[in-house]
Amino acid sequence: MYQNFVKRICDIFAALVAIILLSPIILAVTILLFFANNGKPFFLHRRPGKNERIFTLFKFRTMKGSPKDENGNFVPDVQRITKIGTIVRSTSLDELPQLFNVLIGDMSIVGPRPLWEHYLSLYNDFQKQRHKVKPGITGWAQINGRNSITWEEKFELDVWYVNNISFATDLKILFRTVKKVLIREGIAENEKDTMTMFTGSS
Repeated sequence: MYQNFVKRICDIFAALVAIILLSPIILAVTILLFFANNGKPFFLHRRPGKNERIFTLFKFRTMKGSPKDENGNFVPDVQRITKIGTIVRSTSLDELPQLFNVLIGDMSIVGPRPLWEHYLSLYNDFQKQRHKVKPGITGWAQINGRNSITWEEKFELDVWYVNNISFATDLKILFRTVKKVLIREGIAENEKDTMTMFTGSS
């Protein structure tokens, strides 16, 4: 009952309250990034959601340029992130626009993070289970290492959450998320880079 009904009600209530309380911050960041990114404060990107349905993810724009170079290779985030983007990302403010994704119904407050669309062809059967539920702004993997753990470990944590969803688990994740954001734990794998691209499991 919680997963199929109560969780959605909690998501709507939590997203509305968060948007109202954080509206001054959302507005301030929007204005700063509007000028920093030549009038483009938001990053819109196609991501797979529940049952691999593609939706448009909303985030604050923290990087410049194309994600690929002239040869079609992905450019590391560290080479594209802006100065103000570094601050916005390190404080997790770049995730705030996803509250509107929650209201729309594409996402949940808690769930596996929505990843790149082209990863779909790289998942094995076990990893594909992460798409049995709506993706979330934060999740079990985010409070157990975030970008400091391997992709395989992250997927194992995502699937664990899918099989163990409960109100108590979601509350635990939310409280621990707040703690980790405040101490800025697990933001990157190391001091010089963000999470590497997933290229498939051996």
